[in-house]
Parts: sequence; C-alpha cells; structure tokens
Amino acid sequence: MRSRKSSSKPEQITLVFDAPGLVAGVDEAGRGPLAGPVVAAAVILDELKPIKGLKDSKVLTEKRRESLFDEIRAKSLCCSIAQASVEEIDTLNILHATMLAMRRAVEGLRLLPAKVMVDGNRLPVLRIPAEAIVQGDATVPSISAASILAKVHRDRLCLELDAAHPQYGFASHKGYSTPEHLEALRLHGASPVHRRTFAPVREALERTW
Repeated sequence: MRSRKSSSKPEQITLVFDAPGLVAGVDEAGRGPLAGPVVAAAVILDELKPIKGLKDSKVLTEKRRESLFDEIRAKSLCCSIAQASVEEIDTLNILHATMLAMRRAVEGLRLLPAKVMVDGNRLPVLRIPAEAIVQGDATVPSISAASILAKVHRDRLCLELDAAHPQYGFASHKGYSTPEHLEALRLHGASPVHRRTFAPVREALERTW
C-alpha cells in the first residue's frame, strides 16, 4: 500500500498540468504612465470563432484596436477587465498593483481556465497553473486579445480623466510622461489622479509645499 506522503503531491502536479481545458491569456496596460489606474484583461478565446489580426496592441492603430475590442468581446468564450487604482499603486508599488489587477481579471472570468498564460516574466498569485511568456502579446493570440482589451479600456478611462482634468491633456498622452504632460505638472501641480510615488509627480508635489 502506497503511503499518502509518497502518492499525493506528485500525482496532483501531473494531473493539474496535463489536464486538458480552457486557457486564458492575460496582459496589462498602463504600468508606465504618471496617472490613472493600471488595467489588466483576461481572455479565453473560442477556437470555433477565430479572430483575424490579433497582435500586440502597441503595433495596431487606434481604429483597429477599437474594432478588435468589440470583436473579442463578441467572439471570445469569456473575458474580464479589471484594474488597480492610483491609491493601490502608491501603496503597493506599480509591480504589485499590476499583479493585483491581473489576478482580479482572472478571477473575474465566468469560466474557470485550466491554465493562464501571462505576458512578461512575472506571474500574479493565482490558484490556477500559470506560465509567464516574454513577448507573449506578440506570439500568443489570447494574450494579444487581452492586451487589446486592456489598452482600449484604459485609453477610454483616460478620456474620462481628460474631461475631469482638461488642463493635463490626458486624451492625447494617456498619462505618459510626455513634454506636454510634464509641463502641465509644472504649471498646475499634481491632480488627485496622479501617482504620487512616481518621480515627476513627487517632484511636482514638493514644489507646491
């Protein structure tokens, strides 16, 4: 009779990683900007409804991203978009906030994937087997789809930030540290949606003290 100690853990590992099932792709948008949340998306594609033109969101035009955004949402088995707030970014740091957004995106899927594939070289803490894939947004269709959802959703959030804080130009630079944005920080200081732990924002706050 085999002991419990010798049989349980190896068998669980084999069964979990070899079991067939749904695969979710995960990616994020908005790690680098000085303002706004970081957004993550998780997508489980439907093999019976292929989507042409899935690529890394950064190499697609805005118009094409918008078109694919609607197609992904219509044709995927399920998808989920989540975020971590500016406050969470400042409290946890941007890396941990990104991992939190990714975990929320996976947990928001209405179907449970057997495996998660994440763009990059870091993995969020999940209860599901996961694999980090460097440049996965360019090579794995489900990750490409997730990158598009995250990018489009965050760009739309930036339009809302622009309407609330028009002096910063969020509609054009999406929160990144462009000369226009840095000049607006110099002139107007930091807004409530700026990430206070990021150096240019911290410097703008120090100038107002």
